[in-house]
Order: sequence, then structure tokens, then C-alpha cells
Amino acid sequence: MTTTDPVSHLRPQTWERANRLLVRKALAEFAHERLITPEPDGLAAGGRGWYTVTSDCGTVRYRFTARLRTLEHWDIDPESITRQRDGQPQPLDAVDLCLDLRTSLGLTDRILPVYLEEISSTLAGSAYKLDRALPSAAKLIEADFQTIETSMTEGHPCFVANNGRLGFGVDEYHSYAPEAARPVRLIWLAAHRDHATFTSAADLDYDTLLRTELGEATLARFAETMAALDLDLADYLLIPVHPWQWWNKLSVTFAGEVARRRLVHLGESDDDYLAQQSIRTFFNVSAPHRHYVKTSLSVLNMGFMRGLSAAYMEATPAINDWLADLITADEVFQATGLTIIRERAAVGYRNRQYEAATDRYSPYRKMLAALWRESPVPTLAPGERLATMASLLHVDADGRSFAAELITASGLAPAQWLRRYLHAYLTPLLHAFYAYDLAFMPHGENVILVLRDHAVQRVIFKDIAEEIVVMNTEAALPPAVERIRAEVPEEMKLLSIFTDVFDCFFRFLGATLADQGIADEETFWRTVADCATDYAARVPHLADRLARYDLFAPEFALSCLNRLQLRDNQQMVDLADPSAALQLVGALTNPLARHAPS
Repeated sequence: MTTTDPVSHLRPQTWERANRLLVRKALAEFAHERLITPEPDGLAAGGRGWYTVTSDCGTVRYRFTARLRTLEHWDIDPESITRQRDGQPQPLDAVDLCLDLRTSLGLTDRILPVYLEEISSTLAGSAYKLDRALPSAAKLIEADFQTIETSMTEGHPCFVANNGRLGFGVDEYHSYAPEAARPVRLIWLAAHRDHATFTSAADLDYDTLLRTELGEATLARFAETMAALDLDLADYLLIPVHPWQWWNKLSVTFAGEVARRRLVHLGESDDDYLAQQSIRTFFNVSAPHRHYVKTSLSVLNMGFMRGLSAAYMEATPAINDWLADLITADEVFQATGLTIIRERAAVGYRNRQYEAATDRYSPYRKMLAALWRESPVPTLAPGERLATMASLLHVDADGRSFAAELITASGLAPAQWLRRYLHAYLTPLLHAFYAYDLAFMPHGENVILVLRDHAVQRVIFKDIAEEIVVMNTEAALPPAVERIRAEVPEEMKLLSIFTDVFDCFFRFLGATLADQGIADEETFWRTVADCATDYAARVPHLADRLARYDLFAPEFALSCLNRLQLRDNQQMVDLADPSAALQLVGALTNPLARHAPS
């Protein structure tokens, strides 16, 4: 991709392909969430059936072949999809699909245009990725951590509009999108201590962190910049800033703070970083042992403005310390090899004028904050490699699965490979829930796999403070950790496993491995059940809780993510009360039920 032609990926053939793939996903996920009901329309080859979906007005008809898999997963053949208006063939267009189904999707006049913009941006990102020469799945299993991270093509498996990034121009997309894989240098601001707050883990302090992350030469350069303005760096805290945030937001929206020298622009640091799939988190490629840096980024992406709250950040290190201690002291966690990469320090700036004008939900309160998260690189033993768990759902341009290649290369039987993976990933999630009423947000981007000989040795959880919840109003928590407590209705608690793990990850992984001929769905879900049964046998003292929250129940509520975004694509949920906004529509048959221990 050349900077002289920033839209070279937007070509008719590539655009058609991007639309075909997104229409396939939209039909599949909207059907899964029961927003639309495909009607049977005859038998097709290979055990598939023909189905049709008719537009709200009745004049547009989508027809395709599909296989309905476990958990009502619509496995649609993208090549089979056709669209007709009054019997005449029409091109596939994901924006048009949303317009054809706007009433069925519940898209209001307020939400619709923003959602269409998110769909268009998602298509543009897909076209860019389709236009790149990415490694095959077979080559990717031998690749380094960051090559795998920047080669992912799908994004969140459930959300249809999953790459909105509203606010990025095309030039900024080329600079800052994870798939662009372009090194970025962070901008640093000095923020006056009267308006800024720094917190850190108990065994870390501000000076030590900054010396380790920046080095003495850079700190001396920043001090000289301040001295030239007759300012003392000691009166300020340093804050790393996403370049987009500085140029597009802070230098304008916080212009008064800059003019009054409450904020001082110091320029770039020397290290190169790569944006991760979460777009506002950066991995240090110049010095991989140094921390990740997570920054505020006021772009709209997948249901949220991706800022960071200064107030929210204050408790982040304490929450991470508490969780790290909990995991270290627990024998079951230790037996799985689970670790977390802690968010070791956080810094935030409070603009008092905007705080006086807004409530805690406002994106104006989330424009300037950052945190430092440990790198997993120093924890690796010889022979261990890293890969984002999102890679297990990755399929390359030739239709070959990364997970399938890993399993084949490992030499293990598929069920044996899966058991190792599930022991490392699912067992800790079950134990967190049953022993501590603790739930993570364990989607593919929030979990790092540690591989040895192409099999999963252990996993690392990340993105802790914003994504975990203790669902027990009586649990003893330190005051600094109290923020993560939430009151969740009894019947919704186990959805942290049923929805976040089974429906939003295993549904796709099981279907992918079946499509690849690696393991049929019966084998996959029996292996999941065996992992759960083994866990129960290890914790007889938790038998009452295992019975109360039955992982082998006949069915569980269908919690719909796209419905959240279609209802409000700028603030899907309140992170302090995540269960309040859930969109529950009927129930799904639990694939573990038929494997329940007698």
C-alpha cells in the first residue's frame, strides 16, 4: 500500500468480495439473534439446505445455502448468496442489507446513519485486509507474536459492524489500524500535578516506571523542553498519548489547558510501537520486554467511544494486584498455569470544566488517560511462543484455519489438543466463577496463548480492570477494588460462561474445526463437557455451587450482542452494571446437556 494512493484497496472486485463476506456474516448473526428468520427453500448438496430472507417491504429476497450447527449457528456458504429485487438480480451490499431489514433490525432514525457508517468502515477495513498479502495459516503458525496479531482479518466474531473506528480518516487508518502494521511513536504530554493523578502497583513508583520505559536521555530531553518554557518537569506527570488523540482532540478540545501550560506537548519518545487489535493498546517492538501502553482514543468503535476515564484508571493497579495475588494463592489456578499481565500503573488528567458540564458516562471525561500493562515476553520459557487467542478463529485467504494447522502440526489427536487448550483456558474461567463469583471478559483479543510445539501450554489473561466483575454483593473486597463489584441477577450469572465463552467463542471454534474436517461438533462439545466434569471432580467442596449454577442445564438464555449495538451504538452498556442492558431473546439448547455426568 503506497501513501500516494491511499484508497488503492477500494477496487470493484475487492469491494464485492468484502460485501459478500459481510453479508454472509450479517445474515448468519442476525439469524442467530432471531432478528430475522430464514425460511427453508429446498435441499442443497452436502447436507445443506436452501433458505430465503425477505426484506421488510417484501420486494427484496436473499437466497443462500446453509447448515444449522450447534447453538443455532448459521454456517452460510458465502458463494451461494444471491439478492433479487422483484425477481431481478442485484449486487450484494451490506449497507443495502441493513436498509432492506431496518425495521426487522430495530434501527431507529437516530441510530441508522451512524450504524451504516460503521458498516461502511468495516467494509473498507475488510477490503484493505483482502488486498494485503498475508501469510497463509500454515506459515502463520510459525510466525512471531506481532505478525500473528497484525494478520487477523475478522475482528469480533459476533458483531457485524466490528471495525467502525469512526474518526479515523483514510490516512490515519493506514497509520494506526492494527492490520496496517505500521510502527507508531507515542506523543508525550506533561500534565500539571494539580490536575493529574498517577497510581501504581505497590512495588512500583512513578520515577522507576518512567526511567525504565523512557530512559534517562529521553527524560533529560523532556526536562530541557520544560526548562525552555520556565517550567519544572517535577511539577508535572508524563502521559503517553495516541498521536491521533493529540492532533484531533487534545490540541483543540483541550486548547485552554495547553495555553495555560497545564498541559505541555513534549513530542515523541524513541520507541516504536504496534497497535494491537484493540486499536488503542500498543506493543513495544523496539523493546518487547517493556510495557504495553494503553491510551485514550476518542473514536467510536463497536458500541463505545474508546476513551479512558481518569477517575476509572485510579484503581486499576490495585485491582490488578488483588487479582494477581488471588491467582497466585489458589492451587487450581496454579495447576492450569494461568497468569495475568498486570496493569501496573495508570495516569489520568481531569479537565475540570468538562467534568462540571458532564456526567460519568461522557466521552469528554475520557479524553486523556493511559495505563502501562506488563509485556508477556519476559515470562516465556525456552521453546514457548505467543499468539492471540483470536487466531484460533482465523481463516486465511485459501480457507485454511489457523487452529486446524496448529492441531495438525502438533501431532496430537484433535481431542487431546483441545483438552490441553480447555484445561488452560476454560478451567480457570470455571474456577473463577464457582470459587470467587468472578467473571472475566475472555474473548479472543483478551487472551494470549502460550504455545509449545504448536499446542497450548497455558494462557495469559489481560485487560483486567475494565473487564472483570465480582458478582457477589457480600464478597470481602479491599476498598480500592470495590469498583469491580456488581449486582447481577442470579439467573444471569452463568451467562458469563454460557454467552461469553460458549456462544461467542466456542460456537465459532467448533464450527470451524468441523468445517476443516479436524473434529466434528460432537467431539468438540464432548471434550468441553469432559473438561467441565474434570473440574467438578477437583473441587468437591464447591458441589453446592456447581449444582446451583448448572453448567449442564438443558438450555440457557440467548444474550444478543448485535441487538445491543443496534439499540445504542455509542454506549451499549454501563460497565459498572453490565447485566442491566442485556438483550435476552429466548433460549439456546445447551450442547453440554447431553454429556451431563450421571
